[in-house]
Amino acid sequence: MSLDLAAIRAAHDRIRPHIHRTPVLTSARLDAAAGGALFFKCENFQKVGAFKARGAANAVFSLTEAAHGVATHSSGNHAAALARAARLRGIPAYIVMPDNSSRPKLRAVEGYGGRITLCAPTTAAREATCARIVAETGAAMIHPFTDFRVMAGQGTAVIELMEDIADLDTILCPVGGGGLLVGTAVAAKALNPRIRVVACEPAGAGDAAESFRAGRRLPIDQANTIADGLRTSVGEPNFDLMRRHVDDVVTVSEEGIIAAMRSVWETMKIIIEPSAAVPYAAILEGKVDVRARRTGLILTGGNVDLDALPWMK
Repeated sequence: MSLDLAAIRAAHDRIRPHIHRTPVLTSARLDAAAGGALFFKCENFQKVGAFKARGAANAVFSLTEAAHGVATHSSGNHAAALARAARLRGIPAYIVMPDNSSRPKLRAVEGYGGRITLCAPTTAAREATCARIVAETGAAMIHPFTDFRVMAGQGTAVIELMEDIADLDTILCPVGGGGLLVGTAVAAKALNPRIRVVACEPAGAGDAAESFRAGRRLPIDQANTIADGLRTSVGEPNFDLMRRHVDDVVTVSEEGIIAAMRSVWETMKIIIEPSAAVPYAAILEGKVDVRARRTGLILTGGNVDLDALPWMK
């Protein structure tokens, strides 16, 4: 399998009945502070509260045989998205989640009928537990970011963004495993080869930036960041695509993530989770120059524990 604009457009056609076309919001106050025009693609308004609904739906509805269900490992948003897509298709979903997953994300997976197995919060533990469940059940593995069907589904968000907003100069996209990033980069570059695609990640989970600079993949087993959706290392196929289609990778501090999250809440009056705040944090910390430019930011999700907000600690 491969990833190109045709695959992403086919995914868009396939999942259209199962997703929202999310709005693009702007803020004159944030534009003035940044010195440029900012366009926020609000995937926090997506089904399951995150962009992951796109990739999961594309993967599940691409399957020709699914009687034994699907399985994955995820910190939350992909887990909920896969459980939802499986329920729509009428098949079981076996979900491996780290035992430090947020309570709202655990409840969401349960609410969609996902069959949860908890494991230690490491990549090795997640992969080993999921492999055991696949062997026991015969379920189809839907990896949260290395599956090309997932990547194609995630890339549909930027197609909508670029259809709604003309002449973007830059796209800022969070990166964890890299499914959204490479889907975004492949689609954006195909639609406008001159556009600049910048990946943004927490410094406490900075493997993508380090790998990008080194020219080889340097995974980390355990990350330290409030942005729980970005704690995974970039996947191997994702890194290869990232090297070909992404212009830069920048990192931001935990303090920057919290400040960006709070600024969006207070100014735009919308709820976003820490992972979604990372691209705006890159602007706040001066990691990306957006002055006099038209910049699209993908707000990846809005699933937060309202009893444990970061500025309440």
